[in-house]
Amino acid sequence: MGGGTITAMRRSEIIFEVVESQEGGYEARALGEAIFTEAETLEELRTNVREAVRCHFEKGEDRPLLIRLHMVKDEVLSA
Repeated sequence: MGGGTITAMRRSEIIFEVVESQEGGYEARALGEAIFTEAETLEELRTNVREAVRCHFEKGEDRPLLIRLHMVKDEVLSA
């Protein structure tokens, strides 16, 4: 067996489900990770999500390369 080093593979992306908050603004929750953040505007939310991912994955090699925001909007129609 070789004596090579093991390098960790970086995840390609992390997905956040984004919903409008009942109190106003937006909430984002990562799928498969314990990451949650919120903000008043989508621009603020994007900044907060990036910061939350950096904090959650302190080691740069563990941090995903991409962040995907999946916008969820429920709409109720009368029948």
